[in-house]
Amino acid sequence: MPPRSVQGDPDAEDLDVEEVLALVKENPAGGAPRPPQEPTHGHGDRPERHRATPWPEARAVAARAGRGPGTRRPATRVPLDAALGLTLAAPLTALTDLPSFDTSAMDGWAVAGPGPWDVRETGVLAGHAEPAPLTDGEAVRIATGARIPPDTTAILRSEHGRSDDKGRLHADRDLQHGQDIRPRGQECRSGDQLLPVGALVTPAVLGLAAAAGYDTVTAVPRPRAEVLILGDELLTEGLPHDGLIRDALGPMLPPWLRALGADVTTVRRLGDDPEALRKALAYSEAEVIVTTGGTAAGPVDHVHPTLRRLNAELLVDGVKVRPGHPMLLARLKENQHLVGLPGNPLAAVSGLLTLAEPLLRTLAARPAPEPYTLPLRDAAHGHPYDTRLVPVVLRGDHAVPLHYNGPAMLRGMAAADALAVVPPGGTAAGQETELLDLPWASSGIGVCFT
Repeated sequence: MPPRSVQGDPDAEDLDVEEVLALVKENPAGGAPRPPQEPTHGHGDRPERHRATPWPEARAVAARAGRGPGTRRPATRVPLDAALGLTLAAPLTALTDLPSFDTSAMDGWAVAGPGPWDVRETGVLAGHAEPAPLTDGEAVRIATGARIPPDTTAILRSEHGRSDDKGRLHADRDLQHGQDIRPRGQECRSGDQLLPVGALVTPAVLGLAAAAGYDTVTAVPRPRAEVLILGDELLTEGLPHDGLIRDALGPMLPPWLRALGADVTTVRRLGDDPEALRKALAYSEAEVIVTTGGTAAGPVDHVHPTLRRLNAELLVDGVKVRPGHPMLLARLKENQHLVGLPGNPLAAVSGLLTLAEPLLRTLAARPAPEPYTLPLRDAAHGHPYDTRLVPVVLRGDHAVPLHYNGPAMLRGMAAADALAVVPPGGTAAGQETELLDLPWASSGIGVCFT
């Protein structure tokens, strides 16, 4: 057996001699190689490559799994301060006119009729009861947002008015009837639909809901997720030593899963104990269980045997993607799925975006992101047969591939804005390439990690 690599998976992520020779043969001058024809028969020592699911199909399977029987969850009423990132399960309908009364759009004077005007001694402030009506030729000081006195014809802005030596108010420019008055119902009328079912609750949506009179919204609850960290070689603190390494996935996965719409209820460290894994899966109440490592076929890779013991249904067993080839998706129960991530950190990120993201997005009823492409500034070498996910930074109208993109490395990922989807054979410099945005790059940390 090959030795265990970082975070507990066999070194199945790196190109083997056959793959390196294929790249050299296709790319003698150093440019992006052409995709070779994948053999239709096995190669004896690596037949698993040809049983794996193509990357686009694996993402589609994961999305469909979230729509399967038993996966639909009832909508719930959620207080505004807990609704950020959820999806509306009922239309947001205005409970009142907005604004609910005529208000001043500016600091200045409410005036009636043509000037000059006599100014009333007591001004009008926001939050006070309706003021007395104005008479023709009268004005009153008014604050932004305050109720307009009846019979007001316009608001004269503070910077556009002056007083004469008798205290009468004059306008420095012409006033239009209704100027700087926000009429009742300007934004919406009571009963208007403000947002449809399926809208994502953003900070602006929270503000709109509050303005429209809501204390709660009806939304799709976050799917509950549990993280199981496998591997006896993992440390939770201090420097690596004596063959032990730091666990990079325990700190990384929970916030990333929250960014994808999950409510992470538990993070458990099980080591390489198959019975502990069986019990954790058998008794879990989470809708999505995410495991790290143990998805290949090494002596301590217990995920596949445990799934067989539990009569789980394998929906995806390996994906034609690098890094992350030995990822998997299984249905444990009608309403419970397991995403098995490889143990290498960047390979685990690949599994998150390939299988966990579509599954959680569908369970949370979030809309699918619009696919987009950008040209790569530099060529990106590809795998002979598999899709390759490469960290990139966005610079103007180009994406720049980053170094340190090996399956065990997070240095490139930590600086990345997105992952480039490099097809088999690679991508030439300047070629349009599909990109997968990272949650914090597309929406902001404060929005996503709630």
